[in-house]
Amino acid sequence: MLSTRALNRALLERQMLLRRHTAGAAEALERLVGMQAQVPEAPYVGLWSRLRDFDPQELSRMVEDRTAVRGTLMRSTVHLVTARDFPGLRAVTQSVMERHFAGSPFAPQIDGVDLDELMAAARELIEAEPRGTADLARELGPRWPGADPQSLGYAARFRLPLVQVPPRGLWPTRPGAGRAKVTTIERWTGASLPAEPPAEETILRYLAAFGPATVADIAAWSGLAGVRAIVERLDVRRLQDDQGRELLDVHDGPLPDPDTPAPPRFLPEFDNVLVAYKERDRIIPAEHRTRVVRERLGAPMLLVDGFVRGTWRVERGELRVEPFEPLPKADAAAVDAEGEKLLAFLSA
Repeated sequence: MLSTRALNRALLERQMLLRRHTAGAAEALERLVGMQAQVPEAPYVGLWSRLRDFDPQELSRMVEDRTAVRGTLMRSTVHLVTARDFPGLRAVTQSVMERHFAGSPFAPQIDGVDLDELMAAARELIEAEPRGTADLARELGPRWPGADPQSLGYAARFRLPLVQVPPRGLWPTRPGAGRAKVTTIERWTGASLPAEPPAEETILRYLAAFGPATVADIAAWSGLAGVRAIVERLDVRRLQDDQGRELLDVHDGPLPDPDTPAPPRFLPEFDNVLVAYKERDRIIPAEHRTRVVRERLGAPMLLVDGFVRGTWRVERGELRVEPFEPLPKADAAAVDAEGEKLLAFLSA
């Protein structure tokens, strides 16, 4: 039976947050099963918090030379992953994208449009030249005059395996450095989606990076339907949390001592650890759950002793830390020291 604190330490160990690791950006991205990247700067801050001597230019070069790509994957959100990981992950989450589009306000606006024909037309446009959603809407609209042009563009954004092209996502990131333009993964890297989505492998990778976890957690992270049926085919160890919920895990998943020290960490917006579970007690304390999830989840978060204890932002060249409650003196000093390193990284 694993306590909340034990699950916290397991998560931090697997997410490279108990200590900084010596690893390259590609190795880290694959170990973490990608990184949230709605905010272009977020993966850089996330890897800085996890890797020793992290060089942001290494990651930026990967985006530029197409060995890392930004595209919509788990939960229909933008992730940064290696180019070799994208096809499999996208094949697994393709059904998620199609389901989310069908339930979106855009789908009724193109009722009656042949989606296969629409996807073929959109693919031809964006493989000829990367385009944004507004560009797609403008060019697709005349072909289907009875449909809402914006919804035609969003249909392509949801349903095609698209990646964002540079300068989006390069370091240093700057506001307005380039609106998102996309092309297909086939056009950008030459890779195609596998015919058989590797769902079982993807769930095992999730457990290795985030476990132990419940079936509901796996579904929340991936957006997949029918997770339980997939899990039943897996060879996993079965544990239990202190609420009596069944937890699944890979057999060699580390379970550190719950009293292992956890240094303060500055996490970017929507960091992996914040959004990877249905029940988030292992990273967001119960007393702060409503405040974080409903009001501040899109803000950069501060971990103290492994749990979310505040938010932070950089304003006019200064780091502003806002703890949810006063920090003990030793913790406050450690946060200040880590914050100085963060500000130096961002300033550089």
